[in-house]
Amino acid sequence: MSTLIDALYAQADEFIAIRRDIHSEPELGFEEFRTSDLVAEKLLAWGYKVERGIGGTGVVAQMKRGDGALRVGLRADMDALPIIEANTFGYSSRRKGVMHACGHDGHTAMLLAAAHYLAKSGRFSGTLNLIFQPAEEGQGGAARMLRDGLFEKYPCDAIFAMHNMPSMPQGTFHLRDGAAMASSDEVIITLHGTGGHGAYPHRTTDSIVAASSIVMALQTIVSRNIDPLDMAVVTVGALNSGIANNVIPATAQLKLSVRALNREVRDKLEARIRALVTAQAESYGVRAEIVYNRNYPVTVNTKAETDFAASVARDLVGDARVTYPCVPITGSEDFAFMLEKLPGCYLFIGNGDGSPGIDGKPTNPCMVHNPGYDFNDANIGMGSAFWVALVQRYLAAA
Repeated sequence: MSTLIDALYAQADEFIAIRRDIHSEPELGFEEFRTSDLVAEKLLAWGYKVERGIGGTGVVAQMKRGDGALRVGLRADMDALPIIEANTFGYSSRRKGVMHACGHDGHTAMLLAAAHYLAKSGRFSGTLNLIFQPAEEGQGGAARMLRDGLFEKYPCDAIFAMHNMPSMPQGTFHLRDGAAMASSDEVIITLHGTGGHGAYPHRTTDSIVAASSIVMALQTIVSRNIDPLDMAVVTVGALNSGIANNVIPATAQLKLSVRALNREVRDKLEARIRALVTAQAESYGVRAEIVYNRNYPVTVNTKAETDFAASVARDLVGDARVTYPCVPITGSEDFAFMLEKLPGCYLFIGNGDGSPGIDGKPTNPCMVHNPGYDFNDANIGMGSAFWVALVQRYLAAA
């Protein structure tokens, strides 16, 4: 496999340049017009059948070779985040307030690099579907692609995706079958009381006091209602109410982030939050209005496909550079919607932990969604080599 890695690193400079170009011109979800233009133009030039507009700004490319019956899908995300970039290198964002702070520019470049190699030199028999997805960052681009008939138009027997992960050594691979990433739900709680003068609290029903009590009571759900061996998170990220020190406001609002690694636990969290908030509010004489938005489901990898991906990674880089199983991650991912429809695997490639990279320089361990984050360009070669190896083995030519 070292020959394959060498081949992909030999062509990496072209795709590092593409990655940096995308980084300098980031686009938010469902606004990836320039990025999807670039992606589609490259894929068409390499001989792929290309369809635009699935999921709004999504791009799907297909290549069939030989008479193999199997069909495999690879997915990369394309959108950026509403973050002001702190980096000052030459390819930093030219768009104020928008930044590729999660590495989707790198994911797109890795898959393009693999697509180029597979079109020119790939040995496979079957159907290769390449999915360039918009709007992963909280807007559910995967779900929209599915609503637009993604897998009806481009059937797959298995689907795979990869995300970079800071804090892990560059170029290492990390996989987990079963629940790999958490669900992510948003809860907005509005408390309706009776406002009044701060000097006469007995003439009000104080929404702030009720909200404060609810914040503390919510902490008991994970500690007292969920099995200690199950992961659950209930985070109150915002409590907004009032503007003056001597006025008791009529309303208060809380915003929650709720996460779980188990579908049953996810259901239990919702039930307990609704019951606890309603009861607490009533005990303080206020009314609770609860908006519970179920966003991304649990990302669940199927065992056979994860075993397969782990075997590909081990053959590529050796056992010492593959962690299987890795620990689950409490972040969320909308590739989960695709995994609800098809067997597959969502895996991680290390983006750097501060140790020396292949060029001898220390790698940047900065976490994603941080103004100082940058994708590790050494992963363009390694990540694309993994994709090529996976496709050639899954769609093995007779």
